[in-house]
This record gives sequence, structure tokens and C-alpha cells, in this order.
Amino acid sequence: MLKISLKQGQYVNIGDNIRVVYVGGTGNHGRLMIDAPKDVRIARSTVEQNPERRKDTYYPEPAISKEAQDEIKKILWNERMKAETKKDAERMSR
Repeated sequence: MLKISLKQGQYVNIGDNIRVVYVGGTGNHGRLMIDAPKDVRIARSTVEQNPERRKDTYYPEPAISKEAQDEIKKILWNERMKAETKKDAERMSR
């Protein structure tokens, strides 16, 4: 077992894909952030007895490709233009 002391913001890498970051604390209370792949099971004190609660675990979405981002921008721009055109047409009809 390894015992280490960390200052706020410092981290420990475990292997190539797990990072534990110390985010602060006081006295006997400390807060950690653990960044690990979805398939790595992380338990605090005891193993979760209720499998339904595991569904609430946060997993970041994979990054969206540049092409997808550009396509989303085009769609949003087109929708904005349609809305503006509709508003202009309504103003003209009054």
C-alpha cells in the first residue's frame, strides 16, 4: 500500500488511463475526483448493493468530431434563418 500527501489540484496517475485528483478538504475530510474508463468499477467503502443506483453514474460523452460540429452549426444557422424569414413575412403581412 502506498501512502502519499497531495496538495489541492495535485494528482496521481494509476496506469495509463486512471487519474485521481485531490480537489480539497479539511481535517479528516478530503475530496477526490477519479477519472477512469467506464469499464473500471470504482466503489466507495462498500460495493453498491442496489444495481439500479449504478445507472445514475456520470460518464462523459465522447468528443464530437469537427465534421459533426460543423453540420450542427449549419443546421442551427438554417433554422435561425427560417425563423427570421417567417418573422419578416409576418411583419410584411400586417
